[in-house]
Amino acid sequence: MGQLSERSAGAAWEHLRRLPVWLPPALLTVAVTVTGLGSAQLWRDELATWSAATRSPGDLLRLAGTIDAATGPYYLLMHVWTRVFGDSTIALRVPAVLAMTVAAGLLAVLGARLVDRRGGLFAGLLFAVLPGTSRYGQEARPYALATMLTVLATLLLVTALRRPSWARWAGYAVAVVALGLIHLIALTLLAAHALVVLIAWWRGPAAAGVATRDHPIASRDHPTASRDHPTVERDRRVWRWLVAVVPVALLVGPLLVKARTQQSRQLDWVHLARLDDLTALPGGVTQSSVVGGLLLGVAALGAARLGRRALLPVGAVLLPVLLLFAAGTVVPLWVPRYLVFVVPFACLLAGAALAAVAAPAALVVVVLAGLLGLPDQAALRRTHEWPRSAPVDYAGAARVIADGQRPGDAVVYAPRHSWLFLDLGIEYHLGDPPRDVLVTEDEVRRGDLWAAECPQPARCLAGTPRVWLVVSGRHPEPLAAVSGAKGDALRTDFTVAQVWQRPGLTVALLTSRPDR
Repeated sequence: MGQLSERSAGAAWEHLRRLPVWLPPALLTVAVTVTGLGSAQLWRDELATWSAATRSPGDLLRLAGTIDAATGPYYLLMHVWTRVFGDSTIALRVPAVLAMTVAAGLLAVLGARLVDRRGGLFAGLLFAVLPGTSRYGQEARPYALATMLTVLATLLLVTALRRPSWARWAGYAVAVVALGLIHLIALTLLAAHALVVLIAWWRGPAAAGVATRDHPIASRDHPTASRDHPTVERDRRVWRWLVAVVPVALLVGPLLVKARTQQSRQLDWVHLARLDDLTALPGGVTQSSVVGGLLLGVAALGAARLGRRALLPVGAVLLPVLLLFAAGTVVPLWVPRYLVFVVPFACLLAGAALAAVAAPAALVVVVLAGLLGLPDQAALRRTHEWPRSAPVDYAGAARVIADGQRPGDAVVYAPRHSWLFLDLGIEYHLGDPPRDVLVTEDEVRRGDLWAAECPQPARCLAGTPRVWLVVSGRHPEPLAAVSGAKGDALRTDFTVAQVWQRPGLTVALLTSRPDR
């Protein structure tokens, strides 16, 4: 029986070896990420994507001038996508599925270049089964695209360092510019790239860990330049990298400046980084503390095995983390999901460790990571909110309103200006919502994510017979949960006819007082 099992594992490995190295990780990633793709409702950040992507380019430009400039290019991309494929939950998330699929395939290729074929294959397979790959591969936000572009840019860097040419450096420049436009913080990856380029320039590609026997370093015009003209070739390599990153400063720099002016409003919910945030990071980016710990341990073994060849993947993991953490201790910037793009490089290191053992044993580790992540895989397909024990049921609240709505009804949200985006959540799930009676200028006209409300709620509510009140949280007495002049007006002129509790939300039907 043992011999049969070993034979089966050996046969499976032989089949895998015959396929292109990128294909099994890509197929596994797309299979995992499309499973339950539409199960979880759009969460608050995805609602912001929907709101922005369904605006005109001119309205998007005004939005970027007010808030969320850093995500503006992604919103523009999603605007084009939704014009073609619609704005259903699945349609909004498909770009992330495709990006994670490509990222897995590119990671396998990068691993094959830096380690060997086995290392690349196991790195890609491990990446595919991580809960974090599913979480951000099923989200209408830019993190999956950023992950793909970080792997692509790194692969193009390795190619350009091994076989320098202006065409290869131009491809690298395009990838890095795209990365900066999609996710500004992912540009911290350039610190790792700069380190590798500097060492390759100073000590040679072998010292930088980017040379192999199969890819000797040579210039296109001078095949023996590394031996006969080392100084000339070193200078060309470093200067070409510097020229390649100039477009980043020119094209992404203005976006960075604008985003910096919006930081206090955009990230007003973020706290300064603390040391214990670093210990929670592996679980945060992989969406599972157990799987994150396993990945970290195996990656450490891989780094030890690779020696100087670990410089690029180790730098691509540590330098972005340390730079963001250092900045986050001064300015509120530390958000674990901003660092999802470092996960492929941790998987590459882990793949190097798995390549050192027998193929069946390596596959057992990949399967174990998948099994350990199953509870989190199931949970993230129920809700994308965090903690997952506190979902927000926008669809359920919308169904309550749809079932009881009458002509002339109005709707009021409390609070309006919150990151829960109560109004967007109800509007997304309700094709014909009641009149948003307190709105004086909607979010599109304001060039914002939130609408402006009537400064005198009592006057704006006058003549309204019934109001649907949507309140965040669970409130047995929903009117008591509404603060300020809005709450005073509702309590004075309306009574509660019925209350519905839905996860994360309370819906109440208010009717006007007879003596009003």
